[in-house]
Amino acid sequence: MKIVGVGCGPGMLTAEAASVIACATLVYGSARAIALARDAIPPGSEVYEIKDYRGLRSLPDHAVVLSTGDPMLAGLGYLPGDVVPGISSLQVAFARLKVPLARAAVVSAHGKDHARAIAEAREEVIRGKVVFLIADPAFDVGALAAALMAQTRVAVCEDLGYPAERIAVGTAAQPPAPRGDLFVVVAGEF
Repeated sequence: MKIVGVGCGPGMLTAEAASVIACATLVYGSARAIALARDAIPPGSEVYEIKDYRGLRSLPDHAVVLSTGDPMLAGLGYLPGDVVPGISSLQVAFARLKVPLARAAVVSAHGKDHARAIAEAREEVIRGKVVFLIADPAFDVGALAAALMAQTRVAVCEDLGYPAERIAVGTAAQPPAPRGDLFVVVAGEF
């Protein structure tokens, strides 16, 4: 099996990923991942939207599983098989904000305990890291901001790579609010 990162937005499919997908006869992915890779999927391939993520481990060896962004950043990289990296929301957000990736500390709050993620993010900011927080639609940016020092910079990065991309930067005292469901948060001194 191959787990292929399709990038976090349109036009972010790497040449390697496109090459692997172009040879696929059996493709699985979320609706969003399939849409991002649609032009690379060859005609006649069997394409299935993933309905049950628990069943992915039992796919045949020739299956190609599409993962939005990069499979190793809160993606499907845990599956058995070869991983083809993709352009992640971390790479795009830090590039847009001009923050070196070496300063990053990744914290996932996606489908996880938000209070615990906020505490972890706070500790990383105190250590001098710039936190890249993977949020879910229910994540409260205000609660994160309340846990940080007032002057700490906070950015909400939405729809990265899409035409409606929006990056709003504020401080913990006046944090930006997300407008939609597809967002990440960057916090720290940047």
